[in-house]
Amino acid sequence: MKKDKVKIGFAPTRRNLFSAETAMEYADLTRNKLDQLDIDYIDIKDINDDGLLYDDEGVERIYKKFTDEGIDGLFVANENFGNEWAVARLAKKLNVPVLLWGPRDEHPAEDGSRLRDSQCGLFAIGKVLRRFQVPFTYIPNCELEDETFSRGVKVFEKVCNVIKVFRNTRILQIGTRPFDFWSTMTNEGELLERFNIQLSPIPLQELTKEIDRVLVEEKSKIAEGIENLRNIAIVEIADDKVEMVIALKTAIRNLTEKYGCNSGVIQCWTALQDEIGILPYATESLLQDEGLPVTCETDIHGVISELLIEAATLGEHRAMFADVNNRHPHNDNGELLQHLGVFPFSTAKDKPVLPESHFVFDYPGSVAFEAKPGTLTLCRFDGDNGEYSLLMGNAEVIDGPYTQGTYSWVEFDNLARLETKLVYGPYIHHVAAVHAEVVPVLYEACKYLGITPDFYDPIEEKVQGYLRGE
Repeated sequence: MKKDKVKIGFAPTRRNLFSAETAMEYADLTRNKLDQLDIDYIDIKDINDDGLLYDDEGVERIYKKFTDEGIDGLFVANENFGNEWAVARLAKKLNVPVLLWGPRDEHPAEDGSRLRDSQCGLFAIGKVLRRFQVPFTYIPNCELEDETFSRGVKVFEKVCNVIKVFRNTRILQIGTRPFDFWSTMTNEGELLERFNIQLSPIPLQELTKEIDRVLVEEKSKIAEGIENLRNIAIVEIADDKVEMVIALKTAIRNLTEKYGCNSGVIQCWTALQDEIGILPYATESLLQDEGLPVTCETDIHGVISELLIEAATLGEHRAMFADVNNRHPHNDNGELLQHLGVFPFSTAKDKPVLPESHFVFDYPGSVAFEAKPGTLTLCRFDGDNGEYSLLMGNAEVIDGPYTQGTYSWVEFDNLARLETKLVYGPYIHHVAAVHAEVVPVLYEACKYLGITPDFYDPIEEKVQGYLRGE
């Protein structure tokens, strides 16, 4: 799966009291390491003779260049003591995630002099960034070849992607919240005011009108979609229903493009199936794999959760949207994650099936398969009463009995802890899950999102240790 693109502004800094030549040397060594790590970065070698940040003129020129380039994050490499006020002014103006690091200092010279004092400067820069109220990520003072450095840069790249996606989220809301689902209620105004998350609400009739149009005007696209679906799934439903699955997918994609949306939610209970004769779940599964998450039951917080967790993998893994649903019959820490069929096809253990119906609804359009094994990261963005947080943690896929729809049995360290979190809230039983370990990325991203990180297992110190390179 194609990796999301993240662009980092690289601003190595120095202070005049210490050796400019040594700072320039370490800046070049840092550039070489970024190249080895395949980081897409914008450099400042053209800003001045040193290629370093150290004065107000540099701040203004670097700000313009980074803004013009549309950077997603700022990497400040403290190549000697560094200039704390220049760094803080630049970071404040850019308003992107900031990564702070400096190389370990070499042995003092025989006469006792020192060339850089990089670590001491890191303490000063951290303090001034706090004064400027600039959140930042810190890689502990280490050598370029240490695993701590590589890990920290890679985590930061993913954090930047999470923030970019979150800050540019617009959700196509198709229909209202189903009456019975009070748990999926959200505050549209607050999401906009607090996070710039925008909703684009449309009635179901606008969707059905678009379906009617594509059935007439986009026949080749529908035929291509039908062929693809029959290649990746065992299709047991009638031809006209298969056509409607693809027509619905095409219509939703067209409408998200029309309204500039990167995701969607849909009122799937129960007006839609009465209008078009199918459930929307197979369509949602297909869209998930195309990188356009669409959740059912108009769960706006749910689709935000999916966007966050997929961005944390740089788009290399697609998210499963699941109900935390039933205890395992034989494992006290086992739990069923399931839905009528909105897991991405790419997460299937075996070839997916489009059955005639599901026990909840006697309509075609659901998907049936067991998800593939592995370690999952789960998360849920949610909030009420003006407070928002992100619940996160891990689970391991285990064996369990067959059930209809898309499903996976998973084991938690302590299921009672998760159950209690979901009951006390502010969360509900819907979660996003990926086959990847991205808890540290989500945790670090929370400081930039302005939400509280939360865990269903007591792993915060372990996560912090990972981010420190331990």
